[in-house]
Amino acid sequence: MNRRNFIMAASAAPQLVGASDKVNLAVIGIRGQGRHLAGSFAKLPDVNIVHLCDVDERVYANCAKAVEAGSGRPAAKLVKDLRRVLDDKGVDAVAIATPDHWHAPATILACAAGKDVYVEKPPSHNVREGRAMIQAARKHQRIVTVGTHSRSRPSTLKAIDYVRSGKIGRVLMAKAWDVQLRDDIGHKNDSPTPPEVDYDTWTGPALMMPFNENRFHYKWHWHWNYGTGDIGNDGAHQIDIARWALGVDYPRAVAGSARKIFFDDDQVTPDTMNMTFDYADRQIVWEMRIWNPYGMEGQENGVAIYGSNGSVQIGRWPNAQKQRAWGFRVYDVKGQLAHEEYDPAGDADSSHHHRNFIACVKSRQKPNAEIETLHATNTLLHLGNIVARTGRNLKYDAATETIPGDSAANQLLGRQYRQHWATPKV
Repeated sequence: MNRRNFIMAASAAPQLVGASDKVNLAVIGIRGQGRHLAGSFAKLPDVNIVHLCDVDERVYANCAKAVEAGSGRPAAKLVKDLRRVLDDKGVDAVAIATPDHWHAPATILACAAGKDVYVEKPPSHNVREGRAMIQAARKHQRIVTVGTHSRSRPSTLKAIDYVRSGKIGRVLMAKAWDVQLRDDIGHKNDSPTPPEVDYDTWTGPALMMPFNENRFHYKWHWHWNYGTGDIGNDGAHQIDIARWALGVDYPRAVAGSARKIFFDDDQVTPDTMNMTFDYADRQIVWEMRIWNPYGMEGQENGVAIYGSNGSVQIGRWPNAQKQRAWGFRVYDVKGQLAHEEYDPAGDADSSHHHRNFIACVKSRQKPNAEIETLHATNTLLHLGNIVARTGRNLKYDAATETIPGDSAANQLLGRQYRQHWATPKV
């Protein structure tokens, strides 16, 4: 290699953050979860929050307070245009907490701009976007991790080891559930966009719809144009733990039913789901009812792993101080409690996950929730939604990431985009 080619190659190589350096982080989407991310990352001594980015000026003040409380320093100023963040060569990494429909476009753009990415779950709005995210991460040699913080939670790591130790025998099935009472959002008419909101950018590459408060902050979860329903919202955690515990990747078939049977409001996604993800020698069952105030097995959101000689449950239980703590319980072959372990009460399990991401930005090691690993989980979520939307069971070909013999279902592995500067090539 001659001197000119060496200089060109060096200039094109990814810039790495030294182990002793601070990571300059921008947070994109700073309302609910984004505010939490900003505050949590700000507490890490080797992180600088250099940009807070959102299309709604009204959410800035609360996020700025979280950053100041976490770091003791004034928060970065608000940036409304994502492209300004990505153009800043001083930004090492971004944390993305936008609505689901922006997760993949923002991640792909960030990778191309040389930024490492922490993206909230679910990482993509559909299967094809997930594959494009993996390709972008590999092409640009970027660290991309997903905000499923159970992947870094100490008690869950211990639970997975316990399941794999053989102590509960041959593991054949896992059940994940989301049984809780969510809000009835009622009915609202379309209305003018608030003057503080850049609604065109908020819509991004999704199809344009009139502004409606019931399709905006948080409530976008319940509309296919932007969200993935509660299977993508809470199920992203529980189904991932179930799949992880069983040691499986992509299912060969998905069967079940899902519909809206309780709420009379503007939600479009199901409020009730029952799905079975079938593998060659084991199964994952998903149960969702977001209209029950009483949970199931003492948990609103839980996971049970069933073996031939016992079972393991993962969730949160009250400790001696009556504080809910993450942990796991083991039940023997007679259904009696045989063992239990918990994280310390009040342990911020998400901080372990955020610490892991920053460590990997510096070391270039694979993070706990690396995008390709979580793409497998994300595929289950999307396939469950495809069963819900088509009303049909389906088979899945993991090698080609297609649904054989069902062209309509295959269309739902991707989505229709409008022309926009962030539209991904998938």
